[in-house]
Amino acid sequence: MELYSQIYTPDSPMTIKPMAEIAGFPVRPGMFDVNGAMALPVGVNFTVHTHHGFSCELLLFHRDEEEPYAVLPFPEEYRIGDVYSMIVFDLNIGDFEYAYRVDGPYDPEKGHLFDKKKILLDPYAKAVTGQGAWGEKRRGYYHARVVKDTFDWGDMHQSSREMSDLVIYELHVRGFTQHPSSGVQHRGTFAGLMEKIPYLKELGINAVELMPVFAFDETVNTRTVNGERLVEYWGYNSVSFFAPNANYASTPEYNQEGTELKELVRELHKNGIEVILDVVFNHTAEGNERGPFFCFKGFDNKVYYMLTPDGNYYNFSGCGNTLNCNHPIVRQMILECLRYWTVNYRIDGYRFDLASILGRNEDGSPLNNPPLLQVLAYDPLLSNVKLIAEAWDAGGLYQVGSFPASRRWAEWNGRYRDAVRGYLKGDFWESWNAAWSISGSGDLYGGVYQDTHSTYAGYNSCVNFLTCHDGFTLYDLYSYNWKHNERNGWNNSDGHNDNRSWNCGAEGDTDDPEVLSLRYRMIRNACAVLMCSRGTPMFLAGDEFGNTQYGNNNAYCQDNEIAWLDWSLLEKNRELFEFFRFMIEYRYKHPIIRRKLPDAVCGMEAIHTHDVWADKLTIPRDAKTLSVSFAGYDKAKGEDDLVYVSVNTHWEDVVITLPKLGNAGRWYLSVNTYGDGQSRYFYREGEETRIDGEFIMRPRSVAVFTGRTF
Repeated sequence: MELYSQIYTPDSPMTIKPMAEIAGFPVRPGMFDVNGAMALPVGVNFTVHTHHGFSCELLLFHRDEEEPYAVLPFPEEYRIGDVYSMIVFDLNIGDFEYAYRVDGPYDPEKGHLFDKKKILLDPYAKAVTGQGAWGEKRRGYYHARVVKDTFDWGDMHQSSREMSDLVIYELHVRGFTQHPSSGVQHRGTFAGLMEKIPYLKELGINAVELMPVFAFDETVNTRTVNGERLVEYWGYNSVSFFAPNANYASTPEYNQEGTELKELVRELHKNGIEVILDVVFNHTAEGNERGPFFCFKGFDNKVYYMLTPDGNYYNFSGCGNTLNCNHPIVRQMILECLRYWTVNYRIDGYRFDLASILGRNEDGSPLNNPPLLQVLAYDPLLSNVKLIAEAWDAGGLYQVGSFPASRRWAEWNGRYRDAVRGYLKGDFWESWNAAWSISGSGDLYGGVYQDTHSTYAGYNSCVNFLTCHDGFTLYDLYSYNWKHNERNGWNNSDGHNDNRSWNCGAEGDTDDPEVLSLRYRMIRNACAVLMCSRGTPMFLAGDEFGNTQYGNNNAYCQDNEIAWLDWSLLEKNRELFEFFRFMIEYRYKHPIIRRKLPDAVCGMEAIHTHDVWADKLTIPRDAKTLSVSFAGYDKAKGEDDLVYVSVNTHWEDVVITLPKLGNAGRWYLSVNTYGDGQSRYFYREGEETRIDGEFIMRPRSVAVFTGRTF
């Protein structure tokens, strides 16, 4: 796009000139292969397409006005195939907003909903107007602005980290700093998150996963429940795929759209933190036949949405409609969208919400080799970008371990969440699944990692998590037996019922010191196991200091203290924060947890599970205690890297043994979540206690041992 700006300069012999006049504006045919609106030195190029439409009009609006001041029909000679393109001269991009109207057949049973009176948002809009301050009702339309990108990324290089080297921290841009306790100047914004970068550095994570930042309307479906206003807080209701959410900028950006987000990405990168976006390509905010009509329905309803034979909407998303991802036109738009964010925002990865939808055919049936997933996997610009699938959808298609992604994608490991949650709270029958999960889920993904450019396999395919935005926080996981979503207004019928949680003896808030002590031990257990599991760990922002949602496991509509992080808990639970810090640091120091290394000199196998006696390499199906060993030779340090993780989910002491290292080495206790009686739960190198032979695992605790050879 920058190339055109260089060619079409006023002094260039190739300077273009108007060929006609429409509605008083000098115009000429535009650049048909550049979708959307692009600023040129001589004016603006507008390109749009419709397959079933008859004609198209460009509408120009003065800023913040609802009626157009100019209507420019595209002449037939400004059309090639299904594409309309026109350069409008002498437009100042700061003076106007734009939209379209498209005429075509109206035949709902065949999927056609064209209405020449409807004002339509450009599907490729880089900036969306009509949105006031957060929570203010949007005006009754969506317009687009032309964006002029002048942001200078300099020579910033793309990250080369492998997936398994990441520690991912999932957060909501608004909720992360909106609470007054956050102490930032620009609460609830990209700038506010930027103010918290020193905290992220202190914690030690190296990747943030931002819940949706594409333009969305939080005021859609606004309700009042018991006097409290509820909104679409999470943002999983995309209005535009190419535009950032304007409400997340601390100041209006107009035609330099995205600058604040770009500054955030640049600062995160400078501090060694990658940026992953949670993207929603499974549905749009237009909903079903009762939903709004502002974009895709008017350009080509039958193309952009999956429709039943009688013209109704398939609803594999649970949100009213389903994007027709494997239609060639939609597939191309998604590819261009991800290319745009990768190049113009330098995004490092994408987590695809309800990604199984991306593998469905136009009739909703699952595809063996979905074209969209293949084109994203092998696109040259996306070759080093992390692609992460939430490998299920609301239509019942569950593909964890079998996502059809050319072994290029990673997956949210739902089995890890369920099995480890259950096992840690005492579901002993989950012992085998838990052992597989801690070991890297080799039964799902294999255990060999090949070159990044050829395939993702083994541990780089597996994103391990116990908590995320959808469900309990880690504190609530051990404070509630049941969800408490009453404030959502659906009589507590929404949200998951299978939480595998345990209140440790009291439902919700309590002053009982024994219950509280057990709760925090269970949180430490979860953290220790997550950070010592092979695969890529991810946890929810605030888990590291005991943030609570008061038992709400579906806070999608709660723009209040339920979903905001309460930063006062950081000081209250500083001890827990320090434990998270140590475990993250411990993971970085031991590459054997993250990947296979050359064989250990001491002779230990690369990875194995163990019963209470280390020499028993098989565990019962209902084992109350299990261990996992990791061993390899770390060439960088010139020594063996040995880690032994033991998990006791029993309510009694259990005696375990550790693998014999002979005269060549010793085991040292690095982590004991039960503590030493003086609130000490981890030991840095040089402070550890040497363990000879046996060790007593205290009730419901996790211990991590580090082996050192001579």
